[in-house]
Amino acid sequence: MDEPLPERGKRPAQGRSKTLRTALGGLFAFRGRSSPTVEVGVSVLAAAIVLGLWEAASRAGWIAPQFLPSPSAVLGALWTMTTEQSLGYHIAVSTGRVWAAFLLAAAMAIPIGILMSSYRIVGAALEPMIDFIRYLPVPALVPLSIIWFGVGETTKIFLLWLGTFFQLVLLVADDMRRVPHEYVEVARTVGANSRQLMWDVALRSMGPTLLDNLRITLGWCWTYLIIAEIVAASSGIGYVIWQARRFVKTPEVMAGVVVIGLIGLVTDQLLRLLHRRFFRYL
Repeated sequence: MDEPLPERGKRPAQGRSKTLRTALGGLFAFRGRSSPTVEVGVSVLAAAIVLGLWEAASRAGWIAPQFLPSPSAVLGALWTMTTEQSLGYHIAVSTGRVWAAFLLAAAMAIPIGILMSSYRIVGAALEPMIDFIRYLPVPALVPLSIIWFGVGETTKIFLLWLGTFFQLVLLVADDMRRVPHEYVEVARTVGANSRQLMWDVALRSMGPTLLDNLRITLGWCWTYLIIAEIVAASSGIGYVIWQARRFVKTPEVMAGVVVIGLIGLVTDQLLRLLHRRFFRYL
């Protein structure tokens, strides 16, 4: 007799259940893999738990609102700042400053870092100075930057650039040093010149880590925003936070901090997508 046919819809349901178990199991395995949907769900759940506990602690009176307002109070302040205080304009101004400084730092750091690792005379000449300057605290250089550039936009962009360039250039140099020497030897064997070694071998090999380092240093650039925008500023998220601090408007201070965090989160995720788009083989 013929075998009875399986019930319709039974196998797909079993397949989905098995896929879900595999995805959840990957979350707890060492260097395990999971689906992006499951990871997003876990991220949202974790954030909801933290916000829920924060809100409950605030409503129970365990946290003084003048020190740490509740998420609902921060959300209300964010709405008021958006509708009545031109928060969107300040966000646009700060974003423009950060990207101007970051792109300038990247445009300078990438070629300089590559040259530092490729030619020892360049590395010997520049690396000690860069190591010295990158340990200088940016806030301590605010008075000098005002003396050099005044209190205009140049000073703000310079401070953001200062906090980014000297870190990024050494990361780029390290990326260049990690290019396997075998790649260079094989390229020279087939007749590649210095320009081809740079463009077709080195840059292609260091591309994934270079993009990761750009993503990391962009986050560092945002961390210097408050320092840059307290220098005679009349616009920007840092200016908004600083003004709210003066009048002890803690919900508005927290709202400004949350905005910076959200901008950073969105930007970071977009750069991650870009990384996966260009380096699918990793």
